[in-house]
Amino acid sequence: MTITFADLTTMRVGGPIGRLYVPETTPEAVELLRQATAAGDPLLVMGGGSNLVVGDVGWDGTVVRMATSEFGIDGELLTVAAGVEWDNVVKAAVEAGLSGLEALSGIPGLVGGTPVQNVGAFGTVTSDVLDSLTVYDRQTGRVERWTPDRCGFGSHRQSVFKHSDRWVVVEVTYRLRRSGQSRPIEYAELAKRLGIEVGGTASPADVREAVLVLRRSRAMVLDPEDHDTWSVGSFFINPVLAEVPESARECPRYPDVKGTKLPAAWLIERAGFSRGYGLEWGDGTVALSSRHALAVTNRGGATTSEVMKFAAHIRAGVEARFGIRLGPECDLVNCSF
Repeated sequence: MTITFADLTTMRVGGPIGRLYVPETTPEAVELLRQATAAGDPLLVMGGGSNLVVGDVGWDGTVVRMATSEFGIDGELLTVAAGVEWDNVVKAAVEAGLSGLEALSGIPGLVGGTPVQNVGAFGTVTSDVLDSLTVYDRQTGRVERWTPDRCGFGSHRQSVFKHSDRWVVVEVTYRLRRSGQSRPIEYAELAKRLGIEVGGTASPADVREAVLVLRRSRAMVLDPEDHDTWSVGSFFINPVLAEVPESARECPRYPDVKGTKLPAAWLIERAGFSRGYGLEWGDGTVALSSRHALAVTNRGGATTSEVMKFAAHIRAGVEARFGIRLGPECDLVNCSF
């Protein structure tokens, strides 16, 4: 039976996999990475497939899909293998009385992807709570312990891991707080849901529940029966500009270390692409989510080439309206738009 990326990714598109390995322990994962690197075999390391789109041609090489499961709590330090489901980690932290991860509830994917994407939501990003991580260096063959300053966190959703396959994250340690109160809530929508002022706090359990409610309302919690969740979440990255063009003067803007960040969802909707756009476009297999304009969704039976064609259509419309070119937030392998 041929296994495809459509079987292993949340967007459910992508072609066949050459050779698939699923390590269940960190030492097994490191050994597989060593062997594949030594053999010179094309290597793709993946987690939950929630931020990955692979071309219809697939990957003619080795795929290592992390299923490692080591997990430990030492005081306020939480150390987890790369293959553990992320939301299970958040749930366990909250239940253990540890504060810091609750705003990241409901995000699909595995632990190993959190520093790669510098995953964030509702005012918290991975780099805020990261203590250290263990990486395998494919060039030297060594397993190394890194501090956050080596990860290249900076602009929105960036890290050194995004731009090089030399290092593979195999374990992550988070530094949390043993507290009955969450981190300060800076997002107005979340604060309103919790019934508190912006900047206030609540119990981590209450924050987690509120975040899950908000994410479900946007189809950002996976549901196999809901095509709005057949996506990679935010497909387009929020653009960061040195100078905001006059055409986008009414767009909300947020400071960023590299300039000014604009919400891509606002640009998409103001360019004429409302939520649900695409259901009548083409053959109807790809559309924007009916609940979130940033999510490109597979309505059933889509191919990667159709997803890329649709994404290019959205990008062209935004560029024509605002002169701003959107890029992907997800990882694209053997495909582009």
